[in-house]
Amino acid sequence: MTAATHSTLFPQVPDSADAVLDGLDPEQREVATALHGPVCVLAGAGTGKTRAITHRIAYGVRAGMLQPSSVLAVTFTNRAAGEMRGRLRQLGAGGVQARTFHSAALRQLQYFWPKAVGGSMPRLVDRKIQLVADAAAACRIRLDRGELRDVTAEIEWSKVTQTVPADYVPAVAKSGRVAPRDPAEIAQIYATYEDVKRDRSVIDFEDVLLLTVAVLQDRHDIAEQVRSQYQHFVVDEYQDVSPLQQRLLELWLGERDSLCVVGDASQTIYSFTGATPDHLLDFRTRHPGATVVKLVRDYRSTPQIVHLANGLLAQARGRAAEHRLELISQRGPGPEPAYTEYADEPAEAEGAARRIRDLVAGGVPASEIAILVRTNAQSETYEQALADAGVPYQLRGAERFFDRPEVRKAISALRAAARFGANDSLLDDVVDLPSQVRAVLSGEGWTSQSPVGSGAVRERWESLAALVNLAQDFTTAKPGAALADLVAELDERANAQHAPTVQGVTLASLHSAKGLEWDVVFLVGVAEGMMPITYAKTDEQIEEERRLLYVGVTRARERLHVSWALSRAPGGRPNRRPSRFLDGLRPGSVTTAARTGTAGSGGIVRGFGGSPGAAPRRTQRTPARCRVCGRTLTDAGEMKLMRCDECPSDMDEGLYERLREWRAVQAARSGQPAFCVFTDRTLMAIAETVPDEAGELARIPGVGVRKLNRYGSDVLAICAGQEVEGEGGSD
Repeated sequence: MTAATHSTLFPQVPDSADAVLDGLDPEQREVATALHGPVCVLAGAGTGKTRAITHRIAYGVRAGMLQPSSVLAVTFTNRAAGEMRGRLRQLGAGGVQARTFHSAALRQLQYFWPKAVGGSMPRLVDRKIQLVADAAAACRIRLDRGELRDVTAEIEWSKVTQTVPADYVPAVAKSGRVAPRDPAEIAQIYATYEDVKRDRSVIDFEDVLLLTVAVLQDRHDIAEQVRSQYQHFVVDEYQDVSPLQQRLLELWLGERDSLCVVGDASQTIYSFTGATPDHLLDFRTRHPGATVVKLVRDYRSTPQIVHLANGLLAQARGRAAEHRLELISQRGPGPEPAYTEYADEPAEAEGAARRIRDLVAGGVPASEIAILVRTNAQSETYEQALADAGVPYQLRGAERFFDRPEVRKAISALRAAARFGANDSLLDDVVDLPSQVRAVLSGEGWTSQSPVGSGAVRERWESLAALVNLAQDFTTAKPGAALADLVAELDERANAQHAPTVQGVTLASLHSAKGLEWDVVFLVGVAEGMMPITYAKTDEQIEEERRLLYVGVTRARERLHVSWALSRAPGGRPNRRPSRFLDGLRPGSVTTAARTGTAGSGGIVRGFGGSPGAAPRRTQRTPARCRVCGRTLTDAGEMKLMRCDECPSDMDEGLYERLREWRAVQAARSGQPAFCVFTDRTLMAIAETVPDEAGELARIPGVGVRKLNRYGSDVLAICAGQEVEGEGGSD
């Protein structure tokens, strides 16, 4: 969730240019009123940089100093560009172009292609990985799935750093970059990849920038036409600019200097893609007369969280660290960050899910909670744990809200109802706007009760529920609004990609969480080997990992939970230790230089996945092994079944169906989704094991002490072939 959606959903448009400046702090106001010459804004996390630059644009437009169509605001993600357009619209500057580098370049390339090249522009491919696979095959080089992904990333890095195939080998050596394969082989695949694209008349996303640069360099008449259109530029997240993007920006600017850049070198986390903070750090060298404004007032996080964030950067090294910003929290005090150590990763996931369940039960909206992981591979364990705990969640990185099929269909239905509602029997007995929306969307699958499970059906319902909630908020902000007004609002939001909030805990990687914020954040897997990641070897790579953790910490507004596991799987050797980045910051730890012995004592809360007061669990387990083939199990789903997925199942199908019927009764009586009683995997494990006593049942992953006490007698009776009434044991 962003600051924009956390504040008033439908603010009033300021009635004058001066009113646009209301509520800005002195530094933000300085940014907003610096409309001439080059401007560099060094903005720390949570300091309101988007607020400052959108108010700058809006103030210039409303004061008549900037023509909306002459401004191009550029950022790095469609979400960020959509948020910027939404904010500008709310400030009365809706005609400004806010786009990603690729979107702006593609638009120009499509327009000028007939004039610059002639004929039809080649087709743009969404994903290049199949083309890379074909190129590797043509070179008689075999790549597995991981190598294919790595070579594709190398090609992307080469193109954004403007490195041609013939120069790849020396460029890798000069940069100190560690190639995933023999650099000569990668160069060969890269060259063949370019041939394959040419033969098939297709281009990739990097080509969009490269070709736009080529057109603007070679055709001065076209360059001048672009420059006459766009005269003022704003670049957000400037620390993430690649050499290719910087070259395109220079061509857009020409000899002019009407440029405002915003960034924070301490949030540079994409250098593996070719991004570099050098353009930000060298801005004053290239523009000696630039206005430089530093934003350090942190409005997002409590002093306790800001203290940890500042502490992380205080230990950093390198050029970016020399330009770090010391944040000053503007919020009241909150709880100290919590640090928890677990025996293994499944226990860590269960512990986080249990705490989140308690937070939601205590009134914290699920949409205000996030679990942030270092790699996407960690996600599945947390998905399972959240499902077991009955906590709804959404995966960050899925398709954009307004691009979802169910959302497009729902808006079409609302538009039809707005036009022909008088003839729609669904609307006969409803009068207010929220009731009309609920009636229309009930025909699209929305119900007042959320569905069980956490798959596609649940995600579809969550999308429709977000529209229902938005209708209620819209009515509160604009009493008397009609269905047609809501449809117009949805159309404007879709154009701006200003999505409503979808309920559910966010599960995201640290990289995809950039630019977002939540009331409560769980940073999980903060152990050596994961943070920093194992393959981070050089000083520069280690420092980028530190910055990535800094980004994670600064996503939290009020509460921060940091955790790690001593081993990966139950029964594994407890040879992991907390991340070195926490040394001297977490209670009871010392700095890395003075460190001796093992970590994790004084001041660390140890989480064992059991109920309060229960004995520690999982500390003495033997490695989990498949009971069919004997292979060591590491996948959470396989460990729950105690066998490999590909090994044959000896499940009692009749018992499994009886357990499912019993579970349905339990879920209905308790008013919770069925998977909150037991997941399908756990029922499968029970039907395969057929336990005959409590100890055997308790050893099945997914049962646990609480569920054993509540449901154990019923499950054992069903396994023994006895009839049960379905109400289960007592709590």
